[in-house]
Amino acid sequence: MTSLPRVERGELLVGRAAIARHVRRLGREIAADHPDGVVLVGVLKGSLIFLADLARAVPPTTPLMIDFLALTRYAPDSGRVRLLQDLVLDVSGRDVVLVEDLVDTGLTLSYLLNHVRERGARRVEVCTLLDRTARRIVPLELRYVGQQIPDVFALGYGLHVADLYRNLPEIVEADATVIRDDPAAYVSDLYGRQESE
Repeated sequence: MTSLPRVERGELLVGRAAIARHVRRLGREIAADHPDGVVLVGVLKGSLIFLADLARAVPPTTPLMIDFLALTRYAPDSGRVRLLQDLVLDVSGRDVVLVEDLVDTGLTLSYLLNHVRERGARRVEVCTLLDRTARRIVPLELRYVGQQIPDVFALGYGLHVADLYRNLPEIVEADATVIRDDPAAYVSDLYGRQESE
C-alpha cells in the first residue's frame, strides 16, 4: 500500500490543548454574559461532545439548563432543513445559546435562530467551536467563537463523516475526495495515532 500524502492521513488542525483553552474561555464568557442563567441548546449530533465540555466549563454559580435540537437536510444543496427533534424545555423569556460544532454557510443556523426566537426566547446567541467564514452565505453574528478555520474538511471532536471520527479528541484536516470515496479511509491512521499518544 502506498503512503498517503500528509493531509490524507489527517493533518492536525486544532489540538487537544487548544480545544480545552477555547472551551474554558467560552464557558467563562457565557457565564459572564448570563449571570442569571442560560439555556444551552446543542444542535445534534455534531455539538454533543463540545456541549458536554462547554457545560462543565460554565462555572456552577451560573444556573444552566441544557436542551437539544436535531435537523436534517431534505433538499440537497438547497439549504432547506426539516426539524427532527424540537426543544423540550420552555424557553419563553429565557436567554438561549445555540451550541454548534462548526458554522459555515449559516443556512441551518439562520433557520435555528428564527425557530428558537419564535419559541419566545428573550435573547438567542450562538456559540461555535469552529467558524469557517470562507463558506458563509447568510451573514450571521456569532457571539462566542472558539476559532476560525480555513475552508478545509475537518474531522474529530464531534465532526464526522458517516458517523465516524466523532470521538477523536482533536480536530484534523482531511482530504474531501478521499473521504467521499471511502469514509473509513482515515480510521486506522487517526485512531492508531490516538493509541500511541
